[in-house]
Amino acid sequence: WCGAVRFDRASGLATAGGYVGHGVAGTNLAARTLRDLILGETTPLTALPWVGHACRQWEPEAIRWIGTRALWGGYRLADHFEADRAATHPLARVADLVSGRGH
Repeated sequence: WCGAVRFDRASGLATAGGYVGHGVAGTNLAARTLRDLILGETTPLTALPWVGHACRQWEPEAIRWIGTRALWGGYRLADHFEADRAATHPLARVADLVSGRGH
């Protein structure tokens, strides 16, 4: 989730989003920021880092779904191999690295 507020004066298009989990507070701040941008005012709100911020382009949904399923399949397979052992299977280590859980 990547909050961003944008206003394109040429087209008149204003957008705000990506403030998932911040509900009313994020919406309120976005609206006040957009108001200042639309009015052309320079305020502390228009100087916030999320104004004009370009968020990372995510992979298409199908690729994320396949990746997630493959990752959890790897964990299940590692669990199967680890059933008789106390050591972590290398497949689980690789899955941890891919998922960002590895150190």
